[in-house]
Amino acid sequence: MIYPKIPLAQSIIEICAAKGIHNIIISPGSRNAPLTIGFAQNPTFTCYSIADERCAAFFALGIAQQTKKPAAVVCTSGSALLNYYPAFAEAFYSQIPLIVISADRPQSKIDIGDGQTIRQENVYLNHSVFNANLTEEASIENDLKISKAIETSILQKGPVHINAPFEEPLYETVEEVSVEPRITYSEEILGTKIIENESEVIAEWNSAKRKLILVGVNEAAAINEEVLENFAKDPSIVVLTETTSNLHHPSFINSIDTLITPFGDTDFKEFQPDILVTFGGMIVSKRIKAFLRKYKPANHWHIDTLRAYDTFNALSKHFVMQPNDFFAQLLPKTAFAESSYFAEIDAIYDLRKIRKEEYLRKIPFSDFKVFEKVIGSLPENSQLQISNSSAIRYAQLIETHPSIEVFCNRGTSGIDGSTSTAVGAAVGSPKQTVFISGDISFLYDSNALWNSYIPKNFKIILINNGGGGIFRILPGHEEKPVFNTYFETSHQLTAEHLAKMYQCNYYKANDLQSLDDNMEAFYKSDDKPSILEIFTPAKENDVILKQYFKELI
Repeated sequence: MIYPKIPLAQSIIEICAAKGIHNIIISPGSRNAPLTIGFAQNPTFTCYSIADERCAAFFALGIAQQTKKPAAVVCTSGSALLNYYPAFAEAFYSQIPLIVISADRPQSKIDIGDGQTIRQENVYLNHSVFNANLTEEASIENDLKISKAIETSILQKGPVHINAPFEEPLYETVEEVSVEPRITYSEEILGTKIIENESEVIAEWNSAKRKLILVGVNEAAAINEEVLENFAKDPSIVVLTETTSNLHHPSFINSIDTLITPFGDTDFKEFQPDILVTFGGMIVSKRIKAFLRKYKPANHWHIDTLRAYDTFNALSKHFVMQPNDFFAQLLPKTAFAESSYFAEIDAIYDLRKIRKEEYLRKIPFSDFKVFEKVIGSLPENSQLQISNSSAIRYAQLIETHPSIEVFCNRGTSGIDGSTSTAVGAAVGSPKQTVFISGDISFLYDSNALWNSYIPKNFKIILINNGGGGIFRILPGHEEKPVFNTYFETSHQLTAEHLAKMYQCNYYKANDLQSLDDNMEAFYKSDDKPSILEIFTPAKENDVILKQYFKELI
């Protein structure tokens, strides 16, 4: 086997192999040549070459999201690793393990006017769970830093940065390694299976007549069926889920905005919980956040082994546990409280669902109608990736089949790497992957299709309303040139030529009939990746959506 001659590069490669880091995404460059040589010629690793660094990092994020193991991205020196930063921040807030390995100039070359050189050490300091600033020579200290970085990424489910300085010559190789790196293993486990002050917690739970459980971004099958059935049977519990919660039960409310948008002050006061229990990641709904910040719960409990954001300025307890462990310990020791909380909310939500179906039947071709059709068309047991902004918000209003796992980059809620993440997720999962995106997000990240690894059955559903439709939904919209140019980003671009350039099947629709006709062919085509572009009317979409909430009462 061929190895890089530089001992430090050998150490990094050997430790990654020992730690089970198998997916390596390489951004082509020169300074990282020792790492590229070692990773690409070692059968232990599966390597991918992606030229656009931003796309490469989000691609790695998608793989890590699905495998639940760190993926590593490797880049040259200079601005290359700055292009990893959007995905790095997303990994931090979404709690996804990601390893950035950046090649650097030796310290003596920094800030002396040498080319392709920046201050790389600690460049991700604000969003990194560990920084390993290595020295040029292989050493035990370097080995310990590398091991610690990988272990921390796994344990804390976050991004780490390993910065490795290399001096020329960079391309020399050897047939045997010259190092025996010191490899350490951590047995640390985050969280506990024991509820502290259990009797106090049980007493608070039993006395609460209104318990609201709000679930953010969550892995499928993370909560046992027995726990879910307990939630459903307790008359004092209302469960609010989001599309990204991957939690399903007929008694749960899966469209928060549909329920609470028509509420007035009296309704909100009656809905105000005694105890709010949250688990999972970021919440999409702005309305539920506004409600809970104004009508604060008496107690807010958050369950997570790592973090507890005080999202509603009411946090009273953080249980450092897995949510399933928490409920499995708590619920058998509690009793159902006499309450009409669930019954009253359930009756309102049943009426809302009837109103929603009535409204969807009568509206014209629009974003809302398209999302109803598209989400209803998704193959069972597939994974759905959704871009941010209006796409994820429309998806929140439509019920998704329980067999479909849903993902969205909600850590930083950016549009910048949605397509790249979806492509990486398709590579990292054996499931059929469908990606739904708005036009601005798709165009912004169109280099995501510039790689050779997209599965042939990967599907992109592109909803093109000629601009950033989210800004028509948000307050402040005025039909003026400043709005159209600087907020909405109006355009007349399509994906047709991109599809041709990247050798994707291309289908398009601009009404319900053409949507039905092309959707069937779109799903049947598995010879190469496919794009279905749906053109919707820009100026009607926000009117139709806003009227929806008015007709729910």
